[in-house]
Amino acid sequence: MTSLRRISRTTAFAAIALLANGFAHAAVLPDDRADALYHRYDGGGVTIDGPSVLLRKKFAEKYSVSANYYMDMVSSASIDVMTTASPYTEERTQGSLAFDLLQGKTQYSVSYTLSDESDYTANTASFDLTQDILGDLVTVSFGFSQGWDEVRRNGDAAFEETVDRRNYRFGLQLIATPRLLTGLNYEVITDEGFLNNPYRSVRYLDDTSARGFSFQPELYPRTRTSNAVAINARYFLPHRASVHGEYRYFTDTWGIDANTASIGYTHPWGKRWIFEAGYRWYDQSAADFYSDLFPRADAQNFLARDKELSTFTSHMFSLGATYELSSLGWDRIQRSTVNLFYDRINYQYDDFRDITAGGAPGTEELYSFDADVFRLFISGWF
Repeated sequence: MTSLRRISRTTAFAAIALLANGFAHAAVLPDDRADALYHRYDGGGVTIDGPSVLLRKKFAEKYSVSANYYMDMVSSASIDVMTTASPYTEERTQGSLAFDLLQGKTQYSVSYTLSDESDYTANTASFDLTQDILGDLVTVSFGFSQGWDEVRRNGDAAFEETVDRRNYRFGLQLIATPRLLTGLNYEVITDEGFLNNPYRSVRYLDDTSARGFSFQPELYPRTRTSNAVAINARYFLPHRASVHGEYRYFTDTWGIDANTASIGYTHPWGKRWIFEAGYRWYDQSAADFYSDLFPRADAQNFLARDKELSTFTSHMFSLGATYELSSLGWDRIQRSTVNLFYDRINYQYDDFRDITAGGAPGTEELYSFDADVFRLFISGWF
């Protein structure tokens, strides 16, 4: 299911971002490091959990190789599923390889990722270049990704569609003062092919139905272009603490406009603990061809009832803790940490209704739900 796939990938990328320390950095090879992670998402009738393993290794202070394996199990009885289908479970696996080359103040990175599940296969190749300039006070980055996806439908061997994806990105990081880092990121994403969910349906008014409405398959445009720009900053406080924030604006050719604002605080305690807290607000408008209830069958050229394309707002509160372990007595392990992060997310939909609650078509109560996300990982530097 497309919405579940989106949640799953969001969880995966958030986990990987945590392992990579997230914030933009200068052209320098990552440390030799190994991470083992377990994540769990639970909300809206959907449970997603699984492990991830990441390994990085440098060679001759010039080359770096990393490999990542990620798996999640999806169990879904979401509102989308319960209204038109039956609960289901599925498994997704993802593997990636990356290679970095450092030449002076320039870093080149290439990577390949393969993600596979019963009805969707995604291949992605990426190239990134990072360059330090102006006495290392400014870091400029460019990147490009090409994706080739294959969409299938379980139970229908004849169904097979493709999706072509391209991502162009630019980043700029400035050391504004000894305590202040600022950044600007811009990206353009183009998608072409089968972009809707082969299982999902839209509903429309139907006087011949006892419920007052009936369903028909969704139909999306076969192209989409998205633009996003983000500004971020991190300010280092005394005693190794820091505060950071980001604002991001997103718009696309489907008529969706979205705003994201986040703020966070990091506070070391003693020699071994680091605590983190954060808040993120997200708000978006609906796609031009979205409706919770269409006036009739085939009411327009394109039809969507995916709640992820509706008008909605979300609030996320985050807490995290990192503990540096005592020496393990292993010659190859220089230091290690245990890290636990928890997110509480609330989703409020403005024009997507819970038809399982009953009521006249178009008057059902608006849908909302809460989700919990846990991430536990162990990191070791060698």
